[in-house]
Amino acid sequence: MSEIYIPKILCVDDSELIHTLLRARLKNERLELHSTTSSVDGLLMAKTIKPDVILLDIDMPKMDGFEFITRLKSDPETQEIAVIFVSAANQSQDRVRGLDQGAVDFIAKPFEPIELKARLRTALRLQHYVRMLAQRAQIDGLSGLWNRSYFDKRLDAEIEGAGRYKKALTLVLADIDGFKLTNDRYGHLFGDTVIERFSNILNSGRASDVACRWGGEEFAIILRETTMAEAFDVTERYRIQLANVVWKEHPGLVITASFGVCDVTNADSPLTPKSLFLCAEQALYKAKSDGRNRVECFIKKPEKVS
Repeated sequence: MSEIYIPKILCVDDSELIHTLLRARLKNERLELHSTTSSVDGLLMAKTIKPDVILLDIDMPKMDGFEFITRLKSDPETQEIAVIFVSAANQSQDRVRGLDQGAVDFIAKPFEPIELKARLRTALRLQHYVRMLAQRAQIDGLSGLWNRSYFDKRLDAEIEGAGRYKKALTLVLADIDGFKLTNDRYGHLFGDTVIERFSNILNSGRASDVACRWGGEEFAIILRETTMAEAFDVTERYRIQLANVVWKEHPGLVITASFGVCDVTNADSPLTPKSLFLCAEQALYKAKSDGRNRVECFIKKPEKVS
């Protein structure tokens, strides 16, 4: 069963009284409330906690609400966060300016608790739909796995995290053997069935693994906090599972896949998504050239001592 998502709210207001009132009014709501009296700290918190909605005051020292939302919306990491202005500045020009800069709503102080909750729920519903659309845009329609666009973004983020926190990370590339011949001989509908079945196998692994359809009959799996030796064992299970599938449409048919594996300690320097991918790809090519239906690991050659 999937975990229940708890929305995150960030209040950025220089009045401690407002924070006290919000904690009291929202204490029975199913949400996680964060707060700060500093607009500068608020921008940092927005990047760190990634709130669904920011309740933002306009009149604050150092950086007012208009400058805050301009910076927030200009940063790709935070531009999708919904902003509701909560301000005593209730003039029409302030409302218009705030909405023009990307705010989704405007609540005047002093606010009515019932109105605040209703407007907050509306903003959270909007964010929920935005997340759903964004996620669907990153899912491959046939396989149900993440698509190449998501893979590119995720691999970049995982490599950055592995480097920063010195954690293991392994990339596996997979290619269904002789897929074009299978399509030509048995038809594209059966080819789609093969892709769906193999995708189900890749998606049945550990919850932390990120399985993606890279394109056609090619797949990529990001194995977080996993050494290459551990990744080999995981990948070997995938290989065996596919080879043992019984295809009722074509009794006796055996379909296999080849796999290339590389971890961040063996990838070429400097470590980048491209360098890790190319090393895993070299291992995949070796698996193909050595007979297919096998797992090959890329091992960095030791540096020559002059």
